[in-house]
Amino acid sequence: MVNFKEDEQLNTLNHSCAHLMAQAIKHIYPQAKFWVGPVVTEGFYYDIDLGEDVIRDEDIAKIEKEMKKIAKSGKKIFRREVSKAEALEMFKDDEYKLDLISDLEDGNITVYDQGDFTDLCRGPHVDNVKLCRNFKLIRHSGAYWKGDSSNKVLQRIYGVCFPTPEELENHLTLLEEAKERDHRKIGKDMNLFMVDDLVGRGLPMFLPKGYTIWQELENYIKERELGYLHVMSPCVGTVNLYKTSGHWDHYKENMFPPMEMEGESFVLRPMNCPHHMMIYANRRHSYKDLPIRIGEIAHDFRYESSGTLKGIERGRHFCQNDAHLFVTPEQIKDEFTKVVDLIFSTYKDFGIENYRCVLSLRDPENKEKYHDDDEMWNKAEAALRDVMNGLGIEYTEEIGEAAFYGPKLDVNVQPAVGNEITLSTCQLDFCLPAKFHLSYIDRDGEKKTPVVLHRAILGSLDRFMAYILEETKGNLPTWLAPVQVRVMPVKTDDDSLNAYAKEICDALKANKVRVDLDDRSEKLGYRMREGQIQKVPYLLVVGFNEKDEKTVSFRLHGEKKTTVLPLDEFVEKLDAEIKGKLRTHIGM
Repeated sequence: MVNFKEDEQLNTLNHSCAHLMAQAIKHIYPQAKFWVGPVVTEGFYYDIDLGEDVIRDEDIAKIEKEMKKIAKSGKKIFRREVSKAEALEMFKDDEYKLDLISDLEDGNITVYDQGDFTDLCRGPHVDNVKLCRNFKLIRHSGAYWKGDSSNKVLQRIYGVCFPTPEELENHLTLLEEAKERDHRKIGKDMNLFMVDDLVGRGLPMFLPKGYTIWQELENYIKERELGYLHVMSPCVGTVNLYKTSGHWDHYKENMFPPMEMEGESFVLRPMNCPHHMMIYANRRHSYKDLPIRIGEIAHDFRYESSGTLKGIERGRHFCQNDAHLFVTPEQIKDEFTKVVDLIFSTYKDFGIENYRCVLSLRDPENKEKYHDDDEMWNKAEAALRDVMNGLGIEYTEEIGEAAFYGPKLDVNVQPAVGNEITLSTCQLDFCLPAKFHLSYIDRDGEKKTPVVLHRAILGSLDRFMAYILEETKGNLPTWLAPVQVRVMPVKTDDDSLNAYAKEICDALKANKVRVDLDDRSEKLGYRMREGQIQKVPYLLVVGFNEKDEKTVSFRLHGEKKTTVLPLDEFVEKLDAEIKGKLRTHIGM
């Protein structure tokens, strides 16, 4: 997907189109006042105060029609420099522009004219409105003035603009594809999770079917984590815990505010490493004990801004597939290798092929956001680079992307739609073990400080689920699907058909297959369509032939072909598919 903000030509074109939209709105709503109309990664928007009027879906077409009329006129766009006094006089009846002008320095103020419309703007713009003719208004919403919830709600309209109609059409096709892949839509269609403002924004709740997927992912990764000791630790910790770890100094703006109780301050934990450090410190260790691999499916909380929240992909509560490996310096390469092997074999299981490895390093020009120890950083970065080079891992280096306590390997995947995201990470840490005074007795009898590898294979289960839902459009492999088989009698008022349908369900349940019986008094076609919407992998139709011959007729999701098998043979086939975690008949 194109990034409008980073492409210079598209940036200028889309900013100009934002003014074209504002001019059209001013024609239709003469009372309109405008706040800002920037270019963002997905196009442009303008924030508008229409007084008592409210933009509705049907109004968008009217605005587009007026925009096309203005673009067709071919009016030139002119840039003018004005003094601050002139600007204040020009916009004296517009409190939004006056607010912007108040922050500008005299001699550095420009306006742009296009026909009967003038707007305050730095620019640049294209030189003619007709260049903005290939546009589409995408959506509209409310937005607080200046992003402050205590201010008035303005109306925000988003759009996109391209140099050619073909580019616009291609982009709109991608947007439609993105809608179909949006895990929030899929989650609603499949009844997987919900969010409600009464519970809190960014606090998703997994419904039974969604939690089934979540549990399957948890079971999958725990079965792969051989040699890990799984623990459970509390979702809160004292402020002092995070002051000891350094998170309080480097991360508190992303944490929920402290809760004061009985003279102590507690916070919801944003990550799990401090707890795991304390678990390691609970007893003495010898070099013979190491490596010690502590794993946890841990509930974490971060105070993400409301504008960044997105279903289960990015929330204020999430569950990390987290682990901390306490190792000797000599064990770093071997343990790091095992982590990388686990990441890549997991990706193979899920059919993830489009990814890249990134070595995330400290920014030496901006040290205040990192633990202050140049020697430690040089040692950690050199060690991680040597290990990755030794393993022959292709990677790029990105300055400024390290954790505050150490460098890391990030594995970024490129989804079918949208920007790449980080799924897996492995971080090398010489810092926190020292802060918590962790130790082990080496073979020479001396007390040494262990090194810690922080690693997450699936990242957060929530984000991984969102990624898989979007990659497959919800067409999950049978082993992961919340409902694996749906059984539907052709006639729901026939006792013999209902009895055989129940017999099929019982046989499948005996093999731990997630099956449901749809014997509602609806037409078969309706029930079949609903099964398709809910992405059930196997839809079984039970008719009189199936009952008499003890067979099943099934249709795989997304296919029109019907296959008939004896019941016992079908059960065996399904059992092998589920236990083998096969990726069949899905777009993975």
